[in-house]
Amino acid sequence: FTSVKLSSLRRHLKTHSDEKRHVCHLCPKAFRTATLLHNHVNTHTGNKPHKCSECDTAFVTRGELSRHRRYKHTLEKPFKCTVCEYSSVEASKMRRHIRSHTGERPYPCHLCSYASKDAYKLKRHILTHTGEKRYECYVCQARFTQSGTMKIHMLQKHGENVPKYQCPHCSTLLSRKSDLGVHLRNLHSYMEEAVKCRDCEAAFHERYAFLQHRKAHRNEKRFRCAQCSCTCNQ
Repeated sequence: FTSVKLSSLRRHLKTHSDEKRHVCHLCPKAFRTATLLHNHVNTHTGNKPHKCSECDTAFVTRGELSRHRRYKHTLEKPFKCTVCEYSSVEASKMRRHIRSHTGERPYPCHLCSYASKDAYKLKRHILTHTGEKRYECYVCQARFTQSGTMKIHMLQKHGENVPKYQCPHCSTLLSRKSDLGVHLRNLHSYMEEAVKCRDCEAAFHERYAFLQHRKAHRNEKRFRCAQCSCTCNQ
């Protein structure tokens, strides 16, 4: 991080500090800066000082208002990837996207070997260790550790109550149009650099085709006994 302003540098340095001197008088939470505390208190009071000039929506923070305007009104995507054609409304999404090119996974699990590209996915993974079921089906009140598992449950058990979006390239069903867009980008978009199979010479420009190919290898019994006809996966 670099800045021409000393005040900006000092503000940035606080993001590396664990010190949280600004305590909420309505709950036990504490924050690094007075601005973060002020925004938090607004969530208690219901005060939303940042109003959209193009509709009746109002927000707690200026950042939320800015995101709203880009998503709903201007459709601007100011953050451009320097490696591919991806662009984003939010800087945080661009940082996550860049890690798909670099392979960086800066959020490791302290209980197993799993590491994630973003903090949210790590938190979701931790639930598989704790067993906490934070996601509740609004139809039958069944509870789940993962939001994705709940979505599958909703589609399979309460399909008539949930809109279905069928992937045009595979059998995947999704509950939201935005989820379908993510699915298409992640699994069915063309990749200039082919992904190569580590077990054979096959290479793929689509991640879905690569994953289907890997399944075929998992079912192979590649290890053959030299003394008899026994074959094994491992």
